[in-house]
Amino acid sequence: MTTVYDVPADRLISRVAEELKSKSEIEAPEWAEFAKTGAHKEMPPENPDWWYTRTAALLRRVYVDGPVGVERLRSVYGGKKDCGSKPSRWVKGSGSIIRKALQQLETAGFIMHDKTGRKISPAGASFLDGVAYAIEKEKKTE
Repeated sequence: MTTVYDVPADRLISRVAEELKSKSEIEAPEWAEFAKTGAHKEMPPENPDWWYTRTAALLRRVYVDGPVGVERLRSVYGGKKDCGSKPSRWVKGSGSIIRKALQQLETAGFIMHDKTGRKISPAGASFLDGVAYAIEKEKKTE
């Protein structure tokens, strides 16, 4: 059986993002078009569908690393902040974006939340593995 580990992450994330657009539970908040993804960014993302891409990446990350919390995911999505004439320093990514996306994935039934953190639900694992299988099947027919 093909799993998330067997396909390239970029192809999986883009395909899962397309699938998540059709889910009614996953929807970008009204503030998403103005929000930066962290203190280390100077501008908001240029891609208008960036919310779905980030949500798909978070779903994959919870599958691979789970159980995981918001703070550890903030570390994954952080980066170097330009401090002008001072040396650059590393800062964490936006916790609000991660938290809201994880809450939407919980509502959709793809992840579960308990006191150890968030982990993938059986429905979420089945969804991701199904997408991975479709990607692997396309690769073999090419």
